Amino acid sequence: MKELIEKLTIKNKTISTMESCTGGAVANEITNYEGASEVLKYSCVTYSNEFKIKMGVKKEIIDKYSVYSIQTAEEMSKNISKFTNSSYGVGVTGKLNRVDKKNLYGDDNTVFVSIYDQYNNKFYNEIINVTKTNRKENKEVIVTKITEMLLELL
Repeated sequence: MKELIEKLTIKNKTISTMESCTGGAVANEITNYEGASEVLKYSCVTYSNEFKIKMGVKKEIIDKYSVYSIQTAEEMSKNISKFTNSSYGVGVTGKLNRVDKKNLYGDDNTVFVSIYDQYNNKFYNEIINVTKTNRKENKEVIVTKITEMLLELL
């Protein structure tokens, strides 16, 4: 993450996140390093469908594809980037070691990640099957993957 912050700073790029199942783990990891305030514009945790929608995710997308889908992750990444005018938006949604009684669709232990590049109007997506036995370890896997994805973009 330190390398990511350095590259974002050098390239004068910024990032914002809209996280669900990771509960702010991406933003937390960024803020663990000096220089975070130069690159991280905003972060929100939208655990509920209600707040995903309030932050710009179209209800129709959730209804059609489920909250656990790459389409929802794309909506999250694009809307957070637009809301904050960040170079990159990160959207994360999925299930970590649990069944969601309010959203029965979607595979358990599957996480959808989307990074939106505002300047090129392009999405970079990844579907991650998490296999660790606890949520903390699964979050670490996801944060590592997102960091790798962002470093490749830079």
